[in-house]
Amino acid sequence: MSEKADSQRHVLAIAFPILLSNITTPLIGIVDTAAIGQLDAPYLIGGVAIGGVLFSLVYWAFGFLRMGTTGLTAQAEGADDRKEVAATLIRALILAGVIGVALIMLQGPLGTACFALIEGSDRVERAAQSYYAVRIWGAPAALANYAIIGWFVGRGDARTVLVLTLLLNTINVVLDGLFVLVFDLEVAGVAYGTLVAETVAAVAGLVLALRAIRAFRAKPSWARIFEPDRFMKTMTINADIMVRTLALVFAFSWFAMKSAEAGDMTLAINAVLINFFHLAAYLLDGFAFAAQALVGQAIGAASWRQFRNAVTVSSFWALVIGAGLSLSYWFVGGYFIDILTVNEAVRAQARGYLIWVMLAPLTGVACFQLDGIFIGATRTADMRNMMILSLVIYLIAWWWLTPLYGNHGLWASLILFFVVRAITLGSRYPALERACFAKSQRGVI
Repeated sequence: MSEKADSQRHVLAIAFPILLSNITTPLIGIVDTAAIGQLDAPYLIGGVAIGGVLFSLVYWAFGFLRMGTTGLTAQAEGADDRKEVAATLIRALILAGVIGVALIMLQGPLGTACFALIEGSDRVERAAQSYYAVRIWGAPAALANYAIIGWFVGRGDARTVLVLTLLLNTINVVLDGLFVLVFDLEVAGVAYGTLVAETVAAVAGLVLALRAIRAFRAKPSWARIFEPDRFMKTMTINADIMVRTLALVFAFSWFAMKSAEAGDMTLAINAVLINFFHLAAYLLDGFAFAAQALVGQAIGAASWRQFRNAVTVSSFWALVIGAGLSLSYWFVGGYFIDILTVNEAVRAQARGYLIWVMLAPLTGVACFQLDGIFIGATRTADMRNMMILSLVIYLIAWWWLTPLYGNHGLWASLILFFVVRAITLGSRYPALERACFAKSQRGVI
């Protein structure tokens, strides 16, 4: 088999199981919206949307538990350092447990701070508070899932990622229907479904991870796990990713908050349409995840040729999927909207914004892929700095465009955010190659 064909095989072997698992992840939001949408109450759709945004703000701030774990695990895997592979997971799980318990203990002031940022109607806020009060109890399980999934991705074990994600999302979908449509628990029912699903998935993932570590026959010592230099590197990488992720979450939270300020109807429209973006993001993440694993492994193995193949092959397939999604949104987006809500006013007005969701996959491909490459290389300072710069430009665009074009201006600002992320992070790519590979290691493929 040629080297190029072997690279294709490795990328697709990781990407497509993750792509399949990721298809079910945005289905949670879609099913949440669709279940609540059958009640024909736009404020309930808005409540679920705001509740979801709040947990994006709370949980995504700790997304380093997945991303940092992926990069560090992949590099240890590439270097064939089994003890460090195992130690990386244990460090991440310790952090997940400490942070998760702290979130539960601080749920009162945390909720007060989060809801102070929302300016939706009273009915929307009450619905979102009902969601928050239930789902916060799943914090340790949710964060443990981040660490476990990141570890399996870093090892290139996409099949286990698929199994765990399908387990979580299937349970969530079934319980949504049961709690909302049968037991009439409304927004709280959506939160209960997620809480149970995250807990079951975390237990299953922990069992599978411990089984894999026993198979290594290279159990790390506690001294290895808490070795100062390694632990400090983990904390530094995680701190960079946390700042980067907070900036990203703020951008989407800002979008949701400004949607809420525009009224229940605009909030419901954008809550329906953002599901298109979530679907695209999770599908394209299959190839970004492949880049994370293979780039990290290439750096661990000190192979520039392997690195370049991972970058080019994963990016090619991401572009193909992105273009296909944009075309499908344009042609069948209206039918998708009708599935998500029975409210005729929301259906009619949402169609006027399809151009923006059509652009999202095309404009998001480059920044998603670059995120994957930089995570695999653990070049997190660049990710942090370029995200902050992109956020500033996004807010300036919002300030300028929204007064002129209303909700269209809000969507245009979000799309511009994706473009700027790609440009700024792409400008740092040559420095990444120079830092990871000596000139003597590089050549023409």
